[in-house]
Amino acid sequence: MAELLLDPDIRLWVFLPIVFITLLFGIIRHYVSQLLHVDPKPVLEEIKDGQALLRTKHLRENGGYIPEQSFLMRRHYFNNEETGYFKKEKRSIKTPLSAMDPTMTMSMVKGTLTNVLPMIVLGGWISWVYSGFIITKVPFPLTLRFKVMLQRGIQLTTLNASWVSSVSWYFLNVFGLRSVYTLILGQDNAADHTQRMAEQMSNPVLSGKQDINKIFKEQSEALQVAKHHDLLANSSEEMLHLAIPIHTSNGPRQITVKKTQ
Repeated sequence: MAELLLDPDIRLWVFLPIVFITLLFGIIRHYVSQLLHVDPKPVLEEIKDGQALLRTKHLRENGGYIPEQSFLMRRHYFNNEETGYFKKEKRSIKTPLSAMDPTMTMSMVKGTLTNVLPMIVLGGWISWVYSGFIITKVPFPLTLRFKVMLQRGIQLTTLNASWVSSVSWYFLNVFGLRSVYTLILGQDNAADHTQRMAEQMSNPVLSGKQDINKIFKEQSEALQVAKHHDLLANSSEEMLHLAIPIHTSNGPRQITVKKTQ
């Protein structure tokens, strides 16, 4: 089959405009998302529970650096049957629908408007304006399975799978400009709609919040079986085993204090 020869004007009127339009829309999306972003209000109850769980984790992992009496006092504060934090604090279990507040709902709607809708509109416009163009070719051979991905809008069974259509080039730019967005807008930017969609799907309101009472029970049991191991029991003796430099009139000397039996 004869090799295709592309018109140089395709680079100026199709290839580069698609890159520029996709990049510009990503930057606009970033600033529009910043204007529409509303920080969620912190919930005092969730902050207290999170700090309690964090303190429990630190107590289990680093309890050997405090005296045993201090370790037992802290465990008593969490696990006492009558006044323990994990025993007296009972949280109501909320379903995903009941946990969804109006602020979170508006945030989801704004995320859809700024991420999904512009991508659909821009993709449809590019498919209408630039449909039917072959604009570039990948520098390595590909199998026929890649024709569906790289040659959208072109129905030529005899065309080599390495050629890329204009519509496929747009989708490659949508998913391939993340590094450029990071370079221009910084690490935490709203231009990458795929990242925002993943964050929305991992939202605890959509996936269902965890049962905090079950977590309290698990942490209480783990703390109850935790044993105190004094990690500083021999610290003074270990320090005395170190070489101690002493300055004398004849110059610095180094002596070693050995443990006496």
